[in-house]
Amino acid sequence: MSKKVTMQQIADYLGVSKFVVSKALSGKGGVSEATQERVIQAASQLGYFSQKNAYVKTMKLEQLPKIPAAGKQSVLVLMPNIRFQTKESLYWGRILDGIASRLEEGGYGMVIVSEQSVDHFLHFLNPNGILGLIGVGEISTPLLLEVHRIGLPMVLVDHEDMLIPSDTVFTNNYESMYRLTKHLIGKGHTQLCFIGDVNYSRSFKDRFLGFRSALEEQIGEVSRFAIGSECYLPVEGFEHEQFLEPIKQWAMKRIKAKALPTALLCANDMIGIGAVKALQELGVSVPEEVSVTGYDNIDDSYRMTPALTTVHVPKEALGKRAVDRLISRIESKQEPMEKLLVAGELLYRESTGQVNPALAR
Repeated sequence: MSKKVTMQQIADYLGVSKFVVSKALSGKGGVSEATQERVIQAASQLGYFSQKNAYVKTMKLEQLPKIPAAGKQSVLVLMPNIRFQTKESLYWGRILDGIASRLEEGGYGMVIVSEQSVDHFLHFLNPNGILGLIGVGEISTPLLLEVHRIGLPMVLVDHEDMLIPSDTVFTNNYESMYRLTKHLIGKGHTQLCFIGDVNYSRSFKDRFLGFRSALEEQIGEVSRFAIGSECYLPVEGFEHEQFLEPIKQWAMKRIKAKALPTALLCANDMIGIGAVKALQELGVSVPEEVSVTGYDNIDDSYRMTPALTTVHVPKEALGKRAVDRLISRIESKQEPMEKLLVAGELLYRESTGQVNPALAR
């Protein structure tokens, strides 16, 4: 049996005092953000957070409220108001609808919190009447650390933190983008480009990896396939208007160099919509000259012209599965953490088509 990881071991590993480690892990201040980050990273690498009952100081897990046979207790839903993670979002709002629906079915209440400050967030963590927490979208490590410190069961939707162990629920981003890329390859496309910043989220990175994997398999068969930096365009923003200009400038350079890809696979629908508009403003026909795909299947994706080929993310289902997982976690606290993957559905629409033989290289 492996020995318990102690604060002293973390301190020795980093070459700092045990006092510094204790301060950093307490979340109460007293050390710089950089030092706290180093301590959290080291604690994670050494397995401190993963050991049984580790870092639960304020309250023991056994003291948390049990699922009531009758009456109503609530689940805390944390959705920080960043990156358009709001109730009104065409993506995040649907996930929230799924959470609310499943909680209502089970007779539980819901408390939505958008607070980002750890200090202001603390008063929401009074466990009286709170069964657990569901995090929606990107949440900062300090906030998750505080939830873990208190010992409140939590499940994250479309986000994971490599430093803080938790159950997570995702769409199968890798597989869906892999299949979508293979579909375009089957349509004769050999010059494909992924558009989206892989550092934006874990979902974007997994989508890029699925795209790249499909291309790498094909390269072994067809030497004309392009891969490398020229197949990846990182763009930043939240609305399609923010993506339009950078994609337009990039496309202008590629057109001038006669190196415009025949297929653009975008990390989400907002980027895809911006890409279609950018190409149209340059007089490039979609899909006759360039096929474009998105991801998420937001409402705007099928209202545009041409309608956008995309991957349907079962957003409400993600929310419901998060609730199911949280209830299971509360009932079986010692079970291994799980990463649940919900399958996406490919929706082939008018923005993609067979490659134009005159454009194939």
